[in-house]
Amino acid sequence: MPRMLDVSEDVRAEIGDEEADRLLGGDNAPGSYDCTSCRTPGDTEREPTSTVLFVGEETAVLAFAHAACIPSQVVPVSEEQLQGAVRSITGEGGPEQNPAGPPVVPIGTDGPVQAELGVTSGLVLIDGELHPALVVEPLAPIARPGTTGPVDVFLPLLIEQGFSPVAAVDQVPTPTPGWSVLLAVGRLHAILQPGTGGGTPSAWWQAHQAMEVAPEWRSAVNKSKKVLVFAAPVGTIGQQPREDLLREALDRAAARGQLVATSMPLAGT
Repeated sequence: MPRMLDVSEDVRAEIGDEEADRLLGGDNAPGSYDCTSCRTPGDTEREPTSTVLFVGEETAVLAFAHAACIPSQVVPVSEEQLQGAVRSITGEGGPEQNPAGPPVVPIGTDGPVQAELGVTSGLVLIDGELHPALVVEPLAPIARPGTTGPVDVFLPLLIEQGFSPVAAVDQVPTPTPGWSVLLAVGRLHAILQPGTGGGTPSAWWQAHQAMEVAPEWRSAVNKSKKVLVFAAPVGTIGQQPREDLLREALDRAAARGQLVATSMPLAGT
């Protein structure tokens, strides 16, 4: 029986026309599946379904997702992340733990500056509605590419990229074109920035190992299809054990003029 599948051009190019046609015809597609994004059941015979191809250095894994959660797309991941995706898709093994230590990411677009960033997920209440948010804070002052400091220019660099200064956490920040958040297999993989000259987006921040997020956060982002991303200089927010304390830290940073933000869609949307 034909399936209600969407196979994007990128996925088709990777798996080939013959395999894509077999999927659409129902030969190789499952009837039921666990959505690779929200992790709830889906049915390819009854609801629109996206094909999501995870591509590592040596192997690739085809997964399925509700079309309402994420579109059909190719998701480049490390081989280690791909094996974690396989375990998650097949239900083998326990939940992955967040990696020890922060990821290393490029900052800015005009030089090979590296910085260690801490990323925290949480729900932020704005106008009576809970929004999924990420809070980004470097672990050391950020110098402008090509210099060694000592001035911390983390916020100016982000403002140059389209982030907006936040005076109060009382409204949803405006989006920054080309930026997105990669959430796959129910885990946070990366924050993507626009590619040079309109090319393929690249990772601005990428987890060493796909990062667990709370079910409530995942549910909220699958509903809104966007993530609020806040950023503050080193030592401003810190590691807060509860969401109410995280909100208080955000409010203090905003009042001191030490907070910028933007909203980002899920990658591929």
